[in-house]
Amino acid sequence: MAVHVVDRVWMVGDRTAHQARRVSDDAWVVSYLRGRMLSTEQAAAAIQAAEFVAVMDELAARLGLTALEALGLAVNESPWDTPPPRHRHRFSRITGRHRR
Repeated sequence: MAVHVVDRVWMVGDRTAHQARRVSDDAWVVSYLRGRMLSTEQAAAAIQAAEFVAVMDELAARLGLTALEALGLAVNESPWDTPPPRHRHRFSRITGRHRR
């Protein structure tokens, strides 16, 4: 999820078609936030957010959900009240054996 600046006038990401265009020294317009003037930092954050949505789309599809459905459920559903039980034995990644 990288943001790239192209020719000092375009900002693009690896996973999204959204982009930002520089309109003055430190003012950018982002394709999905039209009409808003953003700083360089804000424009980069907006492209990163669009990149995150692309990742969410991929993960949610594995669950048979849309990104909005998965995000809504994760935000609105309460977690379980009790923590998971602690394991008495831990599995060693190095030896592949259980240890105490």
